[in-house]
Amino acid sequence: MSDEPQPQPQQPNKGWAPRKPQAAGKGKPDAPDKPDQASEPKKAQRTKRTGWRRLIPTWRIVLSTCVIGVLLLIGGFFLGYSLVHIPAANALATKQSNVYLYADGSVLARDGEVNRESVALARISKDAQHAVLAAEDRDFYTESAIDPMAMIRGGWNTATGKGKQSGSTITQQYVKNYYLAQDQTITRKVKEFFISIKLDREKSKSEILEGYLNTSFFGRGAYGIQAAAHAYYGIDAKDLTAAQGAYLASLLNAPSQYDVVAHPENKSAAESRWNYVLDGMADQGWLTESERAAAEFPMPKETTISTSMSGQRGYVVNIVKNHLVQNDIVDEEELDRGGYRITTTLQKDKQDAFVKAVDDKLMSKLDKKDRKVDTYVRAGGASVDPRTGKVVAMYNGIDYVKQYTPNATRRDFQVGSTFKPFVFASAVANGSKTQDGRLIKPGTVYDGTSERPVQGWSGGRYAPENEDHRDYGDVTVSEATDKSINAVYAQMAVDVGSDRVMRTAIDLGLSPNTPELTPSPSIALGVATASPLDMAEAYATLANHGKHGTYTLLEKVLKDGKHEVELPQRREEQAVSREAADTTTSVLRSVVQNGTATAAQAAGRPAAGKTGTAEEDTAAWFAGYTPELSTVVAVMGQDPKTAAHKSLYGAMGLARVNGGGAPAEIWGQYTRDALKGEPVTDFDLRIQSGANVTESPSAAASDEPGTGDESGSDEPTGDEDTGTDTPDRTGGGSTPPASTGGDDTGDPSAGGPTSGGTTTEPGPTGGGDDSTNGGDTAEDGEGDSTGADGGDDNDEGDTGTIAGIPIPPRRQ
Repeated sequence: MSDEPQPQPQQPNKGWAPRKPQAAGKGKPDAPDKPDQASEPKKAQRTKRTGWRRLIPTWRIVLSTCVIGVLLLIGGFFLGYSLVHIPAANALATKQSNVYLYADGSVLARDGEVNRESVALARISKDAQHAVLAAEDRDFYTESAIDPMAMIRGGWNTATGKGKQSGSTITQQYVKNYYLAQDQTITRKVKEFFISIKLDREKSKSEILEGYLNTSFFGRGAYGIQAAAHAYYGIDAKDLTAAQGAYLASLLNAPSQYDVVAHPENKSAAESRWNYVLDGMADQGWLTESERAAAEFPMPKETTISTSMSGQRGYVVNIVKNHLVQNDIVDEEELDRGGYRITTTLQKDKQDAFVKAVDDKLMSKLDKKDRKVDTYVRAGGASVDPRTGKVVAMYNGIDYVKQYTPNATRRDFQVGSTFKPFVFASAVANGSKTQDGRLIKPGTVYDGTSERPVQGWSGGRYAPENEDHRDYGDVTVSEATDKSINAVYAQMAVDVGSDRVMRTAIDLGLSPNTPELTPSPSIALGVATASPLDMAEAYATLANHGKHGTYTLLEKVLKDGKHEVELPQRREEQAVSREAADTTTSVLRSVVQNGTATAAQAAGRPAAGKTGTAEEDTAAWFAGYTPELSTVVAVMGQDPKTAAHKSLYGAMGLARVNGGGAPAEIWGQYTRDALKGEPVTDFDLRIQSGANVTESPSAAASDEPGTGDESGSDEPTGDEDTGTDTPDRTGGGSTPPASTGGDDTGDPSAGGPTSGGTTTEPGPTGGGDDSTNGGDTAEDGEGDSTGADGGDDNDEGDTGTIAGIPIPPRRQ
């Protein structure tokens, strides 16, 4: 046996690849392998996530999150379902009164009576039931208690500024009305969600619908459809027709605003909602096509109110309520639940003085038994402190119990020539010029010829007539204001730019939503239908040297006697320059001293103002102010049965009612009594330089237009009958009176007249047909008038009789 060691057999390393020989000079060939390399298999390396990829969750994380989220939702649902119980009915039965106070703290009125009568579903007509379903929840009988998609949609619309939309089913609304409060909180919504689900399991659909119909608020203090049927139509709920049921169902969307008796200006919106409900009934097969086609809008009756709301009290309560709701100060249903102590800006002595003035100068002169036209007479007015914007007095009607519509805030009668000062103020504020380049001032001369075509307007021939077709020839702006000459102011509106005039009126205080407030020459003649309160606010801006501050009816509001409700801050800004406002005041002082409003001198104080008459004498206005008060008075004609606008020819035994008559007389007595004991102050005016210098067109005045109406043509229209341009005295651009034949028609949509100018006091397009008078064109002028409709008289215009009374020329 050899002494040399024998080589040992080597065991192969299973699972290992043969090691590659190292290159010469590298590493340490004699070094033994590392233990881990010799004993453990080599694992595959996972790619590390770098950069932005680290921010993206893996599918495992996403799946885990979803599973956990679903489990949490399911757990939360069952937890909420077990914890939330159906509570007892809420405390509507313990509803408190709201107390309304005068500015001095004396009680004006109390409300809070609950008008409610629950009835079984069988005592509600099928048509009324279907109408409510068509309005609120057409899938009520087939859907679950909640509609998640509708809730999401409602939440999104609310969040994106499209209005508060609950997205609630009828079941959810019933839960809110009957079991919960009206607060918009997450806690309340969560409770509503779970209670609705439980209620849907415990009660039938019919029981839920019955409860909803008996607890919903319909306005006029009526809770439940039975009370609403009596409040609006004087019948039981079982007798409601499809049309009546559709109107009541429409009220659920906006109870106060869709009351077309209280708010005639909202009738078109209410009718639109009413049509939506009826269309839904037809779509669901609840009405036949013939029944749908035959449906007519069912005008509700005037309300019957508790005597505690008689006189002016009921009007004030409703107006203040609307003010609170529309300005998002208090929610309507929360306000109706009561507990508020509301101090108004109204001053009792001034309020009483307003009522007495109307009684003395108007109501005492009516003979409703022997003169039918006297039954049409209504009065409305508002008085505002120009320095603070506080409404200190209002007159709305003879008695809230007898006449429901608040005449101080209604927007459905033309304001007539009381709009003309806004045209002149706009002219001065904008430095406007006549068609031949003369700066418009009180002394600027215009042609006052009746039916002279307006120059610089491209909307078609427009040639408004003056009262009684009277021609004035060359007159200054001041004289034209004194005599309320339509031909001058229609031309001035175009010289300024009718769009600028509209903007000025809004800046002064008119609502942008004022019906018929559109840019055309007729804007100057007062076709817009603003309310007396709107006009008082705008005139207050003139009295306040052009500074406009939003009016207010509220001094202080307390909830439950201790929590003060935050009121909006009063905003004041310079609407027009002081020079424009004060120069307008100087012109309007002349109207009181020398013009159509001399009756206003009874105030015994320096005063400025303007009279106005609506087309067909359906309304007469006086708007005026002293340094301390801006007050507007309107006398209106309305049929007490149909609510149609009516002419006032023959009222009080007079041939015509005009702004210089009863309205100015009421204004004079009220202003004298309201300011009794206060020192007499004069206007502090800074008027336009050279304001009273008479400036006529030069003999060499060009026919080329000056500034013109921005929406009009740069070329004068000339004499359309002959096709030639005839120079005249109004900036050298208009024609003498032309034929009023029917061939000269303009485009009504552009603001032009529908006929060649045979008009009376302004219509919306310059024609004699009052197509905007509250939907009442077929009724106007029928009354007791004969041969005095104002639109088709012969050219003399100052002849004719009404009930045997000679008709004198009308004053504006």
